[in-house]
Amino acid sequence: MQKIALVTGASSGIGRACALALLKDGWQVVLVGRRADALQKTLADAGEQRAHGDAMPAAVSDESQVQALFAQVKQKFGRLDLLFNNAGISLPYALPGDLSGQEWRRAVDINLNGAFYCLSHAFKLMQEQSPQGGRIINNGSISAHVPRPGSIAYTATKHAISGLTRAASLDGRPFSIAVGQIDIGNVASDMTERMAKGIVQADGSMRPEPRMDMSAVVETFLTMARMPLSANILFTTVMATNMPFVGRG
Repeated sequence: MQKIALVTGASSGIGRACALALLKDGWQVVLVGRRADALQKTLADAGEQRAHGDAMPAAVSDESQVQALFAQVKQKFGRLDLLFNNAGISLPYALPGDLSGQEWRRAVDINLNGAFYCLSHAFKLMQEQSPQGGRIINNGSISAHVPRPGSIAYTATKHAISGLTRAASLDGRPFSIAVGQIDIGNVASDMTERMAKGIVQADGSMRPEPRMDMSAVVETFLTMARMPLSANILFTTVMATNMPFVGRG
């Protein structure tokens, strides 16, 4: 039986790369993002595998859209085997006193509330389907462990994702629902272009940082996705080897 996966933020970056990898790996993949045209572009790049992909536009920060999304998935496929809870945003450098409430709420709505809405609906579907169970992978960040200067909203939401992962992993045990988290540091993508050019460090200096190829993230993600439900990678970190994460920065 072909397995069904749903990937949020599938129109660009990590979500796009992992959705394409799942298609190549033989999964039926639901690609989710705000822009229908960008999702179709991802499917076009899937080549022959595009027949196993479905574009379902939705804004994860809108609970009603997420509810409608999962109702559509249940109606079309009857089950869900994997959720990659990937959609998220980062904000420009801002000190706590300079960050507006509006920008704070925007980060929380997408990075945390959106992740919860998707996890909640996926959990319910996996709990009720037969055979029961499935896997949920949350995209955290190394910011869940070590913040960057001027990143209070992003860091706070990624800390919260770690709590979401731990609690859902515990609650999923009786239902064969495995929940894990991948924390990623400095993958080469549009979101990290500024890191290659120079980014503020903890000592106030501005320095470029090394980045890793997207393939390292994809391979780590696929290792998690392919595991039997009797095993789980609760947390894993994949990062550019020489980035300032451990040590004194």
